[in-house]
Amino acid sequence: MTVESAKPEAQIYAESELREPPVAGGGVPLLGHGWKLVRDPLAFMAALRAHGDVVRLRLGPKTVYAVTAPHLTGALALSPDFKIDGPLWESLEGLLGKEGVATANGPRHRRQRRTIQPAFRLDAIPAYGPIMEEEAHALAVRWRPGETIDCTSESFRVAVRIAARCLLRGDFMDERAERLCIALATVFRGMYRRMVIPAGPLYRLPLPPNRKFNRALADLHLLVDEIVAERRASGQKPDDLLTALLEAKDDNGEPIGEQEIHDQVVAILTPGSETVASTVMWLLQVLAEHPEQADRVAAEVESVTGGRPVAFADVRALRHTNNVVVEAMRLRPAVWILTRRAVTGTQLGGYRIPAGADIIYSPYAIQRDPESYRDNLRFDPDRWLPERAKEVPKYAMSPFSVGNRKCPSDHFSMAQLTLITAAVASKYRFEQVPGSQDGTRVGITLRPHNLLLKPVPR
Repeated sequence: MTVESAKPEAQIYAESELREPPVAGGGVPLLGHGWKLVRDPLAFMAALRAHGDVVRLRLGPKTVYAVTAPHLTGALALSPDFKIDGPLWESLEGLLGKEGVATANGPRHRRQRRTIQPAFRLDAIPAYGPIMEEEAHALAVRWRPGETIDCTSESFRVAVRIAARCLLRGDFMDERAERLCIALATVFRGMYRRMVIPAGPLYRLPLPPNRKFNRALADLHLLVDEIVAERRASGQKPDDLLTALLEAKDDNGEPIGEQEIHDQVVAILTPGSETVASTVMWLLQVLAEHPEQADRVAAEVESVTGGRPVAFADVRALRHTNNVVVEAMRLRPAVWILTRRAVTGTQLGGYRIPAGADIIYSPYAIQRDPESYRDNLRFDPDRWLPERAKEVPKYAMSPFSVGNRKCPSDHFSMAQLTLITAAVASKYRFEQVPGSQDGTRVGITLRPHNLLLKPVPR
């Protein structure tokens, strides 16, 4: 699947033609719409489409503009009138810092992209193939028929190990993967609450949830410091992303600062691991819920490999497996909510947007939009066959964003997700066990509550 990156044609509106976006109903005193974003955020965001292409929300004392139409989310991502900022990024600063590629804007962001982009070039991805193969097969081999799989910890383990071994050349990630799994679950839930209910002083009180959040956040940063310190102490300079960061220069030709190195490693390791792990969880849930699709994946792997273990070199030929991954990301995107901020007074779709306004939109809602998809809630990987994919409106499916904020690791992520799906589906069928909860847990990302599966050998 390719992601659109061409700039949409802008429609010109006279100032007198600009409208004020309608206000969504259902707000409550003090919290505004934040209460609905806590109680049932996915349904709330999906329902906004009926009110207009742009809708005003109240989050505490703030007015936020929600964008609901696919073509406007594309315009928003590509327009210089909007930057990475707003409630989501403010809530993420405690994790990602202010100096990493995920949160930087302007010249700093362009310089950082130039540093990290070579690691994710299309021609660089095959060098990671042996590691991806090894980790995907190790995941399947570690499972025992009939035993219960804790999909949360297993998904994090494979995601963190692939990221660390490919990009940071780390061979010490088992114990750290467990720490990352536990800490990220706590941190991302806490950050979501801070985004939708901006009650700053309350989050500084020594209450048990706040203490738990702070401990988890501290452990994440300690983990990154350990990785950087161990590399420096080793004196080794492998050809990887961490070496590139340690040798990077700023705009004055000086080595970049320790804080920027720290924030860049955080941006590489934590959000990527969180989103890939969440997607692996949903893929396992899909294989259990739709055994006919799992059988098709297994049959495709057999036809491509002739019975040998699936390899990285097979990924391009695994078209149905790739479509299963894309359809899982459509219905259950790991990143379900994004924000921007207007840097100037502007317009979007004929609606007036004031300077400094916060913009919010939901890939989850956009990618389930009944105006964009036939049978929008049905899991149908064949909708991504070439003859059908052209029916999907532009920007109605942008799992890695577009423009200069497009995720640099899109090909890297798709390769590992396709390979992992092929490796496990060709070896096992999956059944949910008592106690499994595959309902959606909402935080900054989406994942199953507590997915527990039993692998059954094919």
